[in-house]
Amino acid sequence: MSQSNTSDPKSTTLLDVQGLADQRGVTLNQVGVKNVEIPMQVLQKNGQTQHVQTVATMSVGLPAEFKGTHMSRFVIQLNEWSQNRTFSLDLKEFLVEAKQRLEAPSAFIELKFRYFIDKPAPVSAMSAPMAYECILKGSLDEQDQYRLILSVMVPCATLCPCSKAISDYGAHNQRAEIRADIIIDTTTEHRVVWIEDVVAGFEAASSCPVYPLIKRVDEKFITEKAYDNPKFVEDVIRECTLFLRDYKGVNGFNLSVEALESIHAHNAWATHAENFFQESY
Repeated sequence: MSQSNTSDPKSTTLLDVQGLADQRGVTLNQVGVKNVEIPMQVLQKNGQTQHVQTVATMSVGLPAEFKGTHMSRFVIQLNEWSQNRTFSLDLKEFLVEAKQRLEAPSAFIELKFRYFIDKPAPVSAMSAPMAYECILKGSLDEQDQYRLILSVMVPCATLCPCSKAISDYGAHNQRAEIRADIIIDTTTEHRVVWIEDVVAGFEAASSCPVYPLIKRVDEKFITEKAYDNPKFVEDVIRECTLFLRDYKGVNGFNLSVEALESIHAHNAWATHAENFFQESY
């Protein structure tokens, strides 16, 4: 797995310990680097580019005959892509390059970042950016089979249908979190699942979206919208399921909805998966 580093004039005279042979006969699934903080550029649905601060994990498979891999090459590739390339929610080209650089049978990358969407308030239309937690995972195995998973967390509001039905006035409501791990179809023209679409679809499944900036007229609208649209976590997850089933480019998913209850000491929670398996990287 060793190759000389031509950018370092001393590399031809220094012992390459990582490139030495190993006699124990153990092939390793993943070796690499974790928690690499680096800026990246991500393509938005509108065609513009967004700069995001990512925490990267990157690894390759290590054949039994090699003692170690060259950790610096991971950071070099990440740095080059940080400066010169844009991720379009498709990591295959990056992984092909990683396999070549490290002379590896397989490659894996995970990028964690907060993705910002400009979001206007429902009545005043005053706008501010809202952040959504995202993770993008890609792998390319020994047979060059490419896998891609997009994970998104969407905050929203839920209002309890039971509370509304039994109360003379009012109903308890709370912030909720919708989380999804989405297997993206990488074999057709529908190979991009836009974060903007996932956010909009999940917010529509809730009692009401949450907003980064609201005025009094917005607060009135939000309160009344949630009251007119009560949802259990079971309702929300079923609506999210129907949305993902209909989204072209989604091969499978793992969903969870958690309501951060305002009158209970516990949270309400639901989960559902279809055509989803925990990827083996």
